[in-house]
Amino acid sequence: MSKLSNILLACTALIAVSGCAKKRPAVLPPAPVDNSGSVDPNAGMNNGNVGGAIVPGSDADFQRSVSSNTVNFALDMYDIDPTARAILDSQAQWLAKFPNQRITIEGHADERGTREYNLALGDRRANATKNYLAARGVSSSRMTTISYGKERPVAMGSDDQSWAANRRAVTVVLN
Repeated sequence: MSKLSNILLACTALIAVSGCAKKRPAVLPPAPVDNSGSVDPNAGMNNGNVGGAIVPGSDADFQRSVSSNTVNFALDMYDIDPTARAILDSQAQWLAKFPNQRITIEGHADERGTREYNLALGDRRANATKNYLAARGVSSSRMTTISYGKERPVAMGSDDQSWAANRRAVTVVLN
């Protein structure tokens, strides 16, 4: 009876430990949108540059016209500070001039924290940005959000300056 009890105890322990194994997500976030303004010969689209001239209403026009397409955030925060308000106000003004343009707001985080935490934080940052723009009169039906978490850093260092640059929300005009 003692041998049977030991075998059952060992089997129970193996089942309990195997249930704690971390599984990889089946799908990773999609690749980032190309904001460079370069011509993509496969897509037949050029992000707003035609013969060297910037097309009004394009992503290139957006980047040229607004104070920035990027809002930065403090560590573990997703609130819109006064600097972010000024940037988003300029974006809202541009979007009011082009009411048919759709945008995607990308949420990002620095490399610290788990993948799941950073995806959730990037989502909160993107949605805070979307909500601010909606409060400024931009229709929410024109805006989509996506979180890349820590998967798409703009700065590759492991220091305060790099981490600060990676805590952001980026507005991209869809052409």
